[in-house]
Order: sequence, then structure tokens, then C-alpha cells
Amino acid sequence: MDHYRSLNSFLKEQFGEKVYKLAFDGGFTCPTRDGSKDTRGCIFCSGGSGDFAVPVGDDFGEAMEMAKAVVSDKGAKKFIAYFQSYTGTYAPLERLRSLYTQAIRHPDVAALSIATRPDCLGEDVLDLLSMLNSIKPVWTELGLQTIHPSTAAYIRRGYDLPVYDEAVRRLRERDITTVVHMIIGLPGETPEMIRQTAQHIGESGVEGIKLQLLHVLRGTDLERDYLAGKFSTLSLDEYINVLEMCIESLPPDMVIHRLTGDGAKRDLIAPLWSADKKTVLNAINNAFERDNVMQGSRL
Repeated sequence: MDHYRSLNSFLKEQFGEKVYKLAFDGGFTCPTRDGSKDTRGCIFCSGGSGDFAVPVGDDFGEAMEMAKAVVSDKGAKKFIAYFQSYTGTYAPLERLRSLYTQAIRHPDVAALSIATRPDCLGEDVLDLLSMLNSIKPVWTELGLQTIHPSTAAYIRRGYDLPVYDEAVRRLRERDITTVVHMIIGLPGETPEMIRQTAQHIGESGVEGIKLQLLHVLRGTDLERDYLAGKFSTLSLDEYINVLEMCIESLPPDMVIHRLTGDGAKRDLIAPLWSADKKTVLNAINNAFERDNVMQGSRL
């Protein structure tokens, strides 16, 4: 029984073959780092979520060959070019046009995925994404994390919820696939608050979601608060219980791109159980079977 609509099943439906995601670093920054809105970045960020991304200069083809070499044992011939680090639309338009046109026209690229922020999608950028989307599929990945204003302020997200809602509306007008990131276990949030975030994302009409465990990484401001005893991270059982609530609150046709997540093991402070990804995923799948979890059953 399929308890949720997984990314793997979606990729097989859409592309008919094994497709692997390759992470790239386009050399971008963020408005919460360059002084536009802040200089400290989000409280949990260690490196724009791109610790393992391949740097890209002016020649995407060279970076593509480097990235493919790292995953040569995976058996994939087609790839999703994922610009993961920092804010992938926060740069001069001509830089974005050159970089993303090279990427999407590469013969081994099946789709282009761009991690960005809802407040970094001007009309010129949306027009560019729409043009690229006419060549091959384009996915925008938006870092929402939470719908709750107090938590958003704490993590220094730098924009209000209506900015997200408007960005999604404009992306949907252009038929650009949107995937939203949310974090489970942010300090001060109850299970019901977390479920409300999942429900809002589902109701906003986006096509996909990444459900992410809050983990504390060395060198972040979140580490400082954790070591000061200001909050605790979730246990595995607590995480699974909230994850089940979220899955059941999402539309059945939404693609679940991720059920959990972890940082680089060398930098992981807490929760340490998240470092054993195979054990974590087995526990999640066993719980879904035990509890008869079905995506959308709470709707």
C-alpha cells in the first residue's frame, strides 16, 4: 500500500526512467545575509542548505560533469539540476538567464529546480522562469518553514505569510511547479501548529512539499540557543507522530519530496538519531504501516 505520493513514483510517472537530482551552488547570497533585510541569515542556516553542492562558474557544462562523476554509481542517465545554495533568483537577471539557460538546455538535464524565497520573485524573474519552463520542466522551491508569525520572526525568515501566498498565486498563473519547504520541530511550536502549516501549504495549491526535521548544526545561531537550553529537539517517536498528522493533512495528489532530513554529520549537534537515515526511514515506514497512515485522510 502506498501511504503517500512519493517523489520516486512521481519521477517515474513523469520521466519514465530513473532520474537523479544533482545539487549546484550558483554563487548566490540572500537578502537576510547581504544587509537588505539582515546580515545574519536564517537562524538555522549553516550554508544555504548547500553543503554538498557543486560550485558553478560561467560554464555549467563543466560543473555538470563534476556532479555526474560523484554519482556515477547511481545508474541514472537523466538528472534534475538543483540550484540549492542560498537564494537562486537573487542575482542580476542576465546572470540568471545565462546560468539557467545553460542548465536547462544541457542534454542530460530533465528538469531544472531552483531554491528561492517568495520575496525574490519579481515579474522579470517570473517571466524568465516561464520561458525556461517552456523548454523543460522548472520547479521553484520556496522556503516557507512555518505559517506562524512569532516563529517566522524567531528564525529571521524576513517576510510575512501574505508574501508567500502571493508568490504562489503568481507562479500558478504561469504553470510553474512549486515545492515548499517546512520544518517540523521549530522552537515553541506545538504539534497542532505544525499541522496547520502543512494544511496551509496544501490549501495554497502547490504541487509538492519537503518535510524537514529541525536539526541543530554547529556554527549556527540555533546552536547557541540550543546549548543555552532554550529549546529541545524532537525524539524520533515525537517526530513520527507529527509527521503522520502532516501527511494526513495534505492533498492526496501532492508530491512528498522528503519525509525528513539531516545536515552534514560532522556538524550535527542534535538530534543525533537523525544521522542514521536508514533507521529513521525504516521507522517512519513501519509507523505508517502500523497506523494505516493515508495522505489526505484528515481533509
